Amino acid sequence: MSSVSKSAAAVPEHKSTAKAQAFRRGIMYALPDWVMIIVLFFVPIVLLVIMACSRWSLLGGNRGTNFPDNFVKVFQHKLFWPSIGFTLEYTVIVTIFLLVLGLGMALIVQESTKWNNVLRTCFLLPSATGLASASLLFYALYSPQVGPVTKMLSALGLMQDGGSVLATGQSALWATIIVIVWRFSGYYMLLMMIGLQAIPGDLYEAARMDGAGTWRIFRSITLPLMKPTIVMCLVYCVTGSILAFDQFFILTKGGPNNSTMTVVQLIYNFAFDSKKDLGMAAALSLIVLIALVIINSIQMRGMRDNTK
Repeated sequence: MSSVSKSAAAVPEHKSTAKAQAFRRGIMYALPDWVMIIVLFFVPIVLLVIMACSRWSLLGGNRGTNFPDNFVKVFQHKLFWPSIGFTLEYTVIVTIFLLVLGLGMALIVQESTKWNNVLRTCFLLPSATGLASASLLFYALYSPQVGPVTKMLSALGLMQDGGSVLATGQSALWATIIVIVWRFSGYYMLLMMIGLQAIPGDLYEAARMDGAGTWRIFRSITLPLMKPTIVMCLVYCVTGSILAFDQFFILTKGGPNNSTMTVVQLIYNFAFDSKKDLGMAAALSLIVLIALVIINSIQMRGMRDNTK
């Protein structure tokens, strides 16, 4: 009787030991990830908050707390609201173009048979180019001295001889949008293709047997089932557009007359160019971070609602 009770007591003890060992093993596996998250995410955010609440110059370092002076100076800066307006305008236009073109090219490649591989290669080839390289390429194409674009527009009567595509705010905006659409449309096509391939083919066959046309199938089957993928692409596109910097820095540097100044360019100017004030740059960075968290939360909530 005593031997039976001892063996019964040994079983829970063995299970608890195994659970403890599994827990420690899990902690060891997760520890490198936690260290990277703390070092690369939490520590920079804490430092960002400290800098945003301090008088912190580029060369002088931290000179003490001055909250909320940095935020007040940011909101009162003459380029703050224009940069937000321009960034939002750019984000809306780029998002519409990339989502529509990405879905359209994905549908073309999905339906195509003979030219499938050729079309995929042509659409994806620009995505292999870095954003800075693509911006430099189009900067040369837009150049009045060596680029063909200005000469072509002059020959068509759309521009004066010797003019520049980047000479005005609106033309510079659309010139930059062309760069981004050329560079990223293939990437969004690839994401849309993944969503299209996840739709069961039986649904299309049943719809065709019921006499549904192409537009009816797209509106009633493809588009509703593609909503999670579209929302995911929307999150990527909006976040990347709000954080736009490279293309405008290379093509326009915020000009002409600060008409293409994005929020991230303004952060750069605060930190390294005009102000050399890391406190103001950190304050604006914190504002952008909070705005992105709110926007992405709304978009992710929309994706969860669409998947129910």
